[in-house]
Amino acid sequence: MMPGRQYALLPVAPVTGSNVPGLTSLYSRAGRGPYGDARYRGNCSGYLIRDLLRFYRSTTVLDLMRGSGTCGDACRELSLPYFEMDVKHGQDAADPASYAGLPMIDFAWAHPPYWRQIVYSDDPRCLSNAPTRDDFLDRMQTILRLAKGVLTPNGKIAVLIGNYSDRGRYQPLSHLLVERAIREGLWLACTEIIRWQHGNTSSRKQYRSSFIPGLHDTCLIFESLSTHERKPQP
Repeated sequence: MMPGRQYALLPVAPVTGSNVPGLTSLYSRAGRGPYGDARYRGNCSGYLIRDLLRFYRSTTVLDLMRGSGTCGDACRELSLPYFEMDVKHGQDAADPASYAGLPMIDFAWAHPPYWRQIVYSDDPRCLSNAPTRDDFLDRMQTILRLAKGVLTPNGKIAVLIGNYSDRGRYQPLSHLLVERAIREGLWLACTEIIRWQHGNTSSRKQYRSSFIPGLHDTCLIFESLSTHERKPQP
């Protein structure tokens, strides 16, 4: 029997000077809102993107993987100029040519296909077609490097990514991606944001095997490692 709907009480957050006080390390927002195409499998709600853009007071946005257009909808709501690319439209975020002519941007958003979960096309450049986990991470590392190249000094790169089990082996993609980001001179700008996945397709399934279901994905916010580094005092 499927368990009934359960509710969790979120911890009380401290009062800060944040202009988006509801944005904490635990992000729970039911409903997708007027963002993106709900028919696009695996897309996310635009509420988190909107709140991040407001929090960082972003002025120019780059959507590295357009997908269903969720990020673009959030930008239009906030009247922000934005640029987008998608391998289905000929712009590969892992190709330097896709960045030609772009201005400097202060916020980049990426919600990549998770390796071996949903295959979106037969294009070998699509991350969902990466033959191995290392190939997936190599391409993501390249994307982080290229996005950093058009980032303003205080700009941020946000990546929404999930962890899961594949053929009995847990794949901690978010943890592995942090290590790749550090190689490119990027560091976490804040706490990881745990986004609760409301409306997951898997939530309506029944499994015979026993395991701990994942009900969240992780948003990682990166900035240049040099942004807050200080020279050692003599």
